[in-house]
Amino acid sequence: MDKKNIRVFFEKKDRAIYMSHLDLLRTMQRALKRSGLPVWYSEGFNPRIYLNFPLALSLGVEGEREPMDMAVVEDVSLAEIAEKLDSACPEGIRIISAEYPVHPNKDIGFAEYRSFFSGEPSAIKAALDSFCDLPSINVMKHSKKKGMIEVDIKPHINILSVSEADMGITLEYRLPAGNELNLNSAVVTDAFLKYCGEVGINVELSCTKRTKILCSDGADFA
Repeated sequence: MDKKNIRVFFEKKDRAIYMSHLDLLRTMQRALKRSGLPVWYSEGFNPRIYLNFPLALSLGVEGEREPMDMAVVEDVSLAEIAEKLDSACPEGIRIISAEYPVHPNKDIGFAEYRSFFSGEPSAIKAALDSFCDLPSINVMKHSKKKGMIEVDIKPHINILSVSEADMGITLEYRLPAGNELNLNSAVVTDAFLKYCGEVGINVELSCTKRTKILCSDGADFA
């Protein structure tokens, strides 16, 4: 049979968050080999298991439902693909499901994140309010064409919710993740931590998790 495209969704947490993107690629290739699944290999002089990650996850960030594209060359049920691959994955990576792709990668437009900042909750919340009220939030960002450039990220940060806890606050927010502009969570959290230092607020970033990947029209990327 011809190759059949599959989109696997997986969770990345615990020690696995310190895998670089290249390490994750190698880890998944090894897991697929161990799984015994009839995966499709790229053609050419040095064939490799075909894998593609529609939106790379930054080092140190958890992923709640990360997509990975692969292909098989025999009839295998989606449930079997998920089960066999999950059993071959290392600690910190859990296969959630295997599905047939619905959206092309170019449809990705946004990603949502949840970050927890530890410290005195009311002080962090006040600093966040002031941070969001700044006329601009300028950061240095790498551009493929122009190298490092200054970008005002304020218009692109969509705060979804802020909740206080005993040890800090949880911030949920949406960032652009399309071809025209792609902001990762560290751009926002680093800018906020820098601002807190400038205004004398003691705060630390405890963890960040990517919770959703969305299409440009707001639909879940599937």
